[in-house]
Amino acid sequence: MTTCSAGEKQTLHASLNRHRDAVLWKLEGLDDEQLRRPMTPTGTNLLGLVKHLASVEYGWFVETFGGTAEPLWFDPYDDMRITPQETTEQILAFYGRARAAADTMIDGLSLQAQGRPAWQDITVSLRWTLVHMVEETARHAGHMDILRELIDGATGDHPPLTSRA
Repeated sequence: MTTCSAGEKQTLHASLNRHRDAVLWKLEGLDDEQLRRPMTPTGTNLLGLVKHLASVEYGWFVETFGGTAEPLWFDPYDDMRITPQETTEQILAFYGRARAAADTMIDGLSLQAQGRPAWQDITVSLRWTLVHMVEETARHAGHMDILRELIDGATGDHPPLTSRA
């Protein structure tokens, strides 16, 4: 029997991390063409979803709460598109840096901390932002699950127990 008794902030952060890890797991074992393959009429692809999630991690967690995000080399309103010049390694490293920057902000703020996203005229708490980003990441992890199934039949939100170390 597992006991889950972490505090609210730790619980929300753990939930976010579980979905973040599922996003990365959806990419495992695929080649570059499969990661970039447009799977919907609008061009949605696995690598583009990762790029988008990195962008929104920087926006919601870092910029909203007064941190400095790395400069973007792309239009943030077109962040799901992957150009031929962007490498898989570049996008995965970008996601890793965005996660680390977001985690630094999460660790350093209280759930009641207030921030203002530059692109909306609202004030949000870290609590609200954590819930929003759990939803956002889970939503896109679900999209990725469907895309991955269409590519090679793999499904699920975590590796099978037999493949876990």
